Amino acid sequence: MGVQTIVHLLRHGEVHNPEGILYGRMDGFHLSDLGRQMAQRIADSIGDRDIVHLRTSPLERAQETLAPLAATLGITPEIDPRVIESGNKFQGVNFGAGARTFLKRPDLLRHMYNPFKPSWGEPYDEIAGRMVAAVHDARDAAVGHEAVVVSHQLPIWTTRLFLEKRSYLHHPKTRQCTLCSLTSVVFDDDRMVQVRYSEPAGDLIPVGDRSAPFSAGGAPREDRP
Repeated sequence: MGVQTIVHLLRHGEVHNPEGILYGRMDGFHLSDLGRQMAQRIADSIGDRDIVHLRTSPLERAQETLAPLAATLGITPEIDPRVIESGNKFQGVNFGAGARTFLKRPDLLRHMYNPFKPSWGEPYDEIAGRMVAAVHDARDAAVGHEAVVVSHQLPIWTTRLFLEKRSYLHHPKTRQCTLCSLTSVVFDDDRMVQVRYSEPAGDLIPVGDRSAPFSAGGAPREDRP
C-alpha cells in the first residue's frame, strides 16, 4: 500500500433565500443562521483530523462554510474558481412559485430538451473536468494527509459519478449530497481507491428538506433555499 491521502468534498451549509431564487453563481447569498450552525458543526466534527490543506469555491456561502474550520485549524484557505457552482441558464429565476414559474415563463422550457448534456446548464463533462483537476491539486498539496474542498451540490455529485464511472443522468432527488455533507475521495499514492460519504450535520437538516429541490420540468434548482 502506498501513501494514503484523503480529499473531502464539503457541500456548503443552508443559504438564506426566502424568495426561492435559483442563485447559482450570483453574489450576495449568504448562510442562514442554520447554515452557520452547520458550518460550526463541521469544524467541531473534523477539526481534529489530519487536515493540512483547504480550498473553496469563491462564492460567499462556500467561504462562510469553511471559515469555522479554517479558524480551528489555523489554515488560510485557497480560493479555487474551478470548484464554483455549475453554470445554469435558469440563474436568477424565482422558482418559489413552483410550476407556475413555467406557466408564466414558457420560454424557459426550451432549455429542457437534452437532460444528458444537460441543455439547461454547464455540460457534465466540463463540471467533472474542472472539479477532478482541483481534487488532484488538493491531493498533491496534502500528500499523506487530508484536504477539504468546499463546493456545491451538483459539482460534488457529478464528480462522484465520474469517479465511480456511473452515468451522469439522474434525478436531483437521488443525489447523496446533503447540506454540509462530506464526499471523501481516498487516494493510494495518486490512484483513487474509494469514495466515502458522511453527514456530520445531518441531524440539523429540517425534516423533508434532505433531497435536492426539483423545479417543474425537471431542472435542478442548485441548492435548497
